[in-house]
Amino acid sequence: MQLNHADRTTLSIDLCETHNFNWLESNFGRIFSVFDQQDSGNISFGCIRSNSERIFVKYAGARPSSFDGLPSDAVTRLHRAVTVYQDIQPHEHLLAMQMAFSVEETGGFVLVFPWINRAECLHSHWIYPPPAKYEHPQSPYYRFRQLPLEQRLIALQAIFSFLEHVDILDYVAIDFYDGSILYDFDLNTLKICDIDLYEKIPCRPAQPPWGSPRYLSPEELSGDTLLDHRTNVFRMGACAFGLIGGELDRSRLKWDASDSLYQIACRAIADHPKDRYTNATEFLYEWHQARKTLNANSQSKQ
Repeated sequence: MQLNHADRTTLSIDLCETHNFNWLESNFGRIFSVFDQQDSGNISFGCIRSNSERIFVKYAGARPSSFDGLPSDAVTRLHRAVTVYQDIQPHEHLLAMQMAFSVEETGGFVLVFPWINRAECLHSHWIYPPPAKYEHPQSPYYRFRQLPLEQRLIALQAIFSFLEHVDILDYVAIDFYDGSILYDFDLNTLKICDIDLYEKIPCRPAQPPWGSPRYLSPEELSGDTLLDHRTNVFRMGACAFGLIGGELDRSRLKWDASDSLYQIACRAIADHPKDRYTNATEFLYEWHQARKTLNANSQSKQ
């Protein structure tokens, strides 16, 4: 489907059927970017308002080609996400929701966020599908993995800070993975996005579960165990392996950091939840202690 602008330029949207998007430009101004390759049923847009402010608009209600569900289910999920954002924001590393509303003309639903200039998604699968994600020199994930270890550890600390915040609020970070991480390579800062599917503890996983196999815990894959704080601990360990290790190859050989941090990450991703840390705060305490010890040893050798 083509979106036609008043200046006669067009943008393509990959849809199974045509849809009314007249409300979009009339509410938010010119559309400069389209993100239509998500399996959630949502389509997102970059828009420029009349005051030159850029915003990110997430919409449910159409039928994108990459989605095999019902638009009404996507609308329900996005509507429910409003409560999730209201409960979890603010946090310095969360991309905060600015507004939400129903689209009367289509029966759809909209969330609006700020547009983050220069921020790049670490799992930009629509541009760099694997193996390009891991090999192409312009891939955000590849470039992130080339950063110095300390820079990546600082980024991990920001992510862990957010996930601890989520855990303290008794939410499970459903569908968190590197596609939720937006990194600014100029400022070396990051934001977390797409917390739409987070659930209150305890909860049962959807079947099939939302998320990437690289970040999913055994209890999410089995579907027969309630998810709780230890699921968040697994997510933190999996994220560590994703950003400073070998993702699903969790061998010491692929790990870039110290032995002590490796042992902490390994306990976090233990198959049985009872073998993990009790919650995100306990995990983060051990992680911080290991980092302090390493820093102290490093300084003593100088």
